[in-house]
Amino acid sequence: MKKCFLLVFITSLISLSTFAQSDSITFVKAKWETQKLAPGLIFKHFKFEKCLFDTNENISILEINPNKKLKIALGYEKQLLKKTSDFGKDGKALAAINGSFFDVKNGGSVDMLRFNGEVISPNRLEKSGERARHQRSALLFNKGKLSIAKWDGTADWESKLTGDLLNTGPLLIFNNAPEVLDTTLFTRARHPRTAIAITHNRVLLITIDGRNANSAGVNLHELAKILTWLKASDGINLDGGGSTTMWTQQNGVINYPCDNKKWDHEGERKVANVVLITQ
Repeated sequence: MKKCFLLVFITSLISLSTFAQSDSITFVKAKWETQKLAPGLIFKHFKFEKCLFDTNENISILEINPNKKLKIALGYEKQLLKKTSDFGKDGKALAAINGSFFDVKNGGSVDMLRFNGEVISPNRLEKSGERARHQRSALLFNKGKLSIAKWDGTADWESKLTGDLLNTGPLLIFNNAPEVLDTTLFTRARHPRTAIAITHNRVLLITIDGRNANSAGVNLHELAKILTWLKASDGINLDGGGSTTMWTQQNGVINYPCDNKKWDHEGERKVANVVLITQ
């Protein structure tokens, strides 16, 4: 009986490893559609048909070359909510993706947002007084450059960081090492996701559509794998679900936001903050 159980267990491990290897090969060999939006800014898209994580996945990427005088900036509303596309248009941006988590009812970020030295929104801590998982890492915006920071365990962590700041997360990869993820349903369930990855010479803004037969979405473990395949040294999750939106000046909304439960470009959810690409 023990030998039988051991054989089944080993067979399962081999099967999982084979699937994982197959997924990585599928991703790396994908023939991405590409479009140059501006010097140093490229849009990439690929729809995986039943061949990534054994399901359909629609993935969009904005690839930014930081050396081409492009700027990555934080956009926000203190209390109002508005569409990612409207943030982009109002900011005369080349492109935009949705940002971090927010108060759907009253507006404003629920994670710390600091702009020009002023704390616009403080962290709203858990009932236990602890930080939420998406308050343990941050996007930093310094003179048009973007970086990712990891919480050092102190209460005043943000005060030690320079530049505009937006807490978000969870952190998936940091300094070329995968982060340990929790076991909550938020981590394990597949949803539309928005993420940012930093490689040795590029910044990648990523959306993965979901909640539709055309694209299942991913869990955070699968998202971390995708960032690894993109060769990220640092990678972070942003707000997802109905918020997941990618907009460009040339093409409008280019992913399939799911808030209207349709497979079109009209289902944007209003949000409180965004990441903008400007010249």
